[in-house]
Order: sequence, then structure tokens, then C-alpha cells
Amino acid sequence: MSAELISILVLVVVFVIATTRSINMGALAFAAAYGVGELVADLDADKIFAGFPGDLFVVLVGVTYLFAIARANGTTDWLVHASIRLVRGRVVLIPWVMFVLTGALTAIGAVSPAAVAIVAPIALSFAARYQISPLLMGAMVVHGAQGGGFSPISIYGTIVNGIVEREKLPGNEIALFLASLIVNLVIAAVVFVLFGGLKLRNDESVTETVSVSASSSAPSTASSSASSSASSSASSSVPASSSANAGVDEKSEPEDDTTRLNPARMATLAALVALVVAVLAFDLDAGLTSITLAVLLSTCWPEDSRNAVTQIAWPTVLLICGVLTYVGVLDEMGTIDWAGEGVSDIGVPLLSAVLLCYIGALVSAFASSVGIMGALIPLAVPFLAQGEIGAVGMVAALAVSATVVDVSPFSTNGALVLAAAPGVDRERFFRQLMMYGGIVVAVVPAVVWLALVVPGWG
Repeated sequence: MSAELISILVLVVVFVIATTRSINMGALAFAAAYGVGELVADLDADKIFAGFPGDLFVVLVGVTYLFAIARANGTTDWLVHASIRLVRGRVVLIPWVMFVLTGALTAIGAVSPAAVAIVAPIALSFAARYQISPLLMGAMVVHGAQGGGFSPISIYGTIVNGIVEREKLPGNEIALFLASLIVNLVIAAVVFVLFGGLKLRNDESVTETVSVSASSSAPSTASSSASSSASSSASSSVPASSSANAGVDEKSEPEDDTTRLNPARMATLAALVALVVAVLAFDLDAGLTSITLAVLLSTCWPEDSRNAVTQIAWPTVLLICGVLTYVGVLDEMGTIDWAGEGVSDIGVPLLSAVLLCYIGALVSAFASSVGIMGALIPLAVPFLAQGEIGAVGMVAALAVSATVVDVSPFSTNGALVLAAAPGVDRERFFRQLMMYGGIVVAVVPAVVWLALVVPGWG
């Protein structure tokens, strides 16, 4: 058996073990990089570490650090509350508010599961209160998160664009962002129509209960997501009419509730705007900029930021750095070129492309979307280098295929939606999510292949 084939099989084993044993894929990938590098490829430690993505490490740590502070001081709660107030009692708009909100959160740097964890308890509480399909609301939340997930300053966007740059492929950050946004927007519109969104009646009592729902459901810190789900469940058991009659006395609300902007929240909002401007207008590094802004906020409000470092998405950091380090070993030992030539040998480039999209979607439905992107895109480099398939369209198709399936209950986002739904038959809801995820896996890769790959974009 060749060394290249052994390294590919080890990668498959890493995915299988991570999926079935709930072990961080990045930790497994580091171990695999060491084992394969030393025992199979005869690489020393320096060559193994050469593939460590230091730039992505800084981006992941910096952006999630800043967003952890935003959660801790209640800025994200304020954003949720302000967005809900915009519907002015129109129930039919609530699912779209949730879509836009999660999309905005991921677009400015929130990790997708973090955005879903913040919004899902509120969204599913509204769904239970106003007889909105929980599948509709859950899908709107997840697809919203994925719709904004590939902005140039988002976690997914920086990861994919970083890989494209490192592999010296033609890239287009805006095309990648728009591809994900449009695909998820179209899916959300279809789900909205099919699952009763058009039948939702306007209900002016929504504005009466917004403060209760938002303050009881939105987590103020990352560690409170479990309690917020329980709070949402409790609030959803109260009839809408009684909530409306009771109303909300804003004078009795505490000074630090989710409806008010205090100095820390205003400074955090300014920091988020500054991050967007610095990266998009001045082309500054997103990781270093976000760490700098987070440190400034921590210095001014240390009580809000005391636990922020522990809320950095360390599992995601470990996952990305581990998988990309292993991919670096694959590149060093020639596996990337070997695998790319194997895909090309199929003889039908478009067939090879759609097969890669389906592999990404299927595996990602049960494992990490980020890990799949980190592995698939480099493996496709030699195949793309031949010029028969447009690199921009292919990368976008792979990225969308690997993330749009996160509605699966086996993925983090799908599991968060399942856990946040109050007053539902959980087994039935699980089956609904599983069936919906299966449909997405079966349909979306072919659609994005037709739309992005066949025309030869890039």
C-alpha cells in the first residue's frame, strides 16, 4: 500500500472516530499528523509544524474573543431585542427577523453555533407561542447563520479564503459570500412557503411580550445557553393572551436589561463596526484587529470580560489547526497531488466536481463542516489547477455543500435547534430534522454544482 493511500485512509479514520466517539477532530488530526509524518513520510517535527495555520489561529481566537465579550456584556442580547422590536407585532415577519439576525451575527464574526445558540431559544419560544412550525423556525435560524457565514470577516469566510490564498487558487471573497447568502436565502424562502409561513396572521400582542421573551431567553454569556433554553420553555407555556393582557411595565425593568444601551454595550457596538470598517475599508488583518479591540474593551470593563478568554471557541480553534496541520503533512508528502490526479483520472471533470460536492455534504451532515472544508478544498487543488473547472465556482460549491447541511440534527447547529424547542414531541422533531437534512444533502449539492460549477465561474 502506498504512503499516499495510507495517509488518505488515516484521514478517513480520523473523521469516523471523531464522529462516532465525540473526540475533537483537530486533536485526532494532530496525532495523525505526528504518526503519519514520522512513521510513513519520515518527516521531522519542523516539517510537520510547517503546515500549522498561524494566521487562521489568530483570526479564530481574536474574533471569538471579541464576540465572547459582546455576549458577556449583553450586547448580543440588545441586538436580539432591537431586531424583534422591528416586527411591530407582525408574526409573519418573525422567522425572517431570525434569519437576518443570525446572518448578521455570523457575518460580523460570530461562530455559527454561537449565533444559533443565542437566537434559537428565542426563535423557538416564539414558534411555540404563536403556533409557528418549529421546523420552519429552526431552519430559518440555521440557514440565516449559514447565509452570513461566508462574509470576508466571518469565521467560515476567513478559513476558506485563507485556504484559497495558501493554495494559490483564484479567489473571490464577495462571490463566495453571495453564493452562500443566495443559496440559503432561496432555501429559506422555499421552507417558509412549504411550512406555513404565508398563513401566519398578524398579532399585535407580539410587541407586548417582546421584553419578556427576549430577557428570559437570550443568554447573556456563553455558559448560560442551557438555562436560557429552560427559561424559553417556561415562558412559552404562558398563553399569548395572558401575556398580552399583563403587558410589560418598562419602568420596573432593571437598569441593565436588554432594552438599554449602557456604555459597555455602546463601546462594543462601536468595536464591531470598527472591525468591519478596518477589514473591509482598510484591509487590516481581522485577527489582529479583533484581538486589539477585545483587549481595549477588557481593559475598560474588566468585570464584563473576566471570563471571555474561556469562552473563545477553543474546540473550533483546535479543530481547524489540527485538520490543516494534517493537510500540510499530506501536501508535504505529495498526497495532495496524488489524490488530485486520481480525481482527474475519472476523465469527466464535471462528474468529479459533483462527486466532491456530495462527499462534502454527506460527511459534513455527521461531522464538522469546517473540518470538511479544510480537507476537501486542498485535495481539489491539483484537479482545479488543470483549468477545466472554474476555481471560484468550485470552491463556492464545496463551501456551500459542506455547510448548508448543518440543519441535520447530528450537526451542532441542528442539535442546538432540537434542544431549544419547547413544548414539542422531541422524537418527532428529531425525525423531521433528520428527514429535512437528508433532503438538503440529496438536492443542494446538485443544485450548486449546476449553478456554480457547470457555468465555469472563475
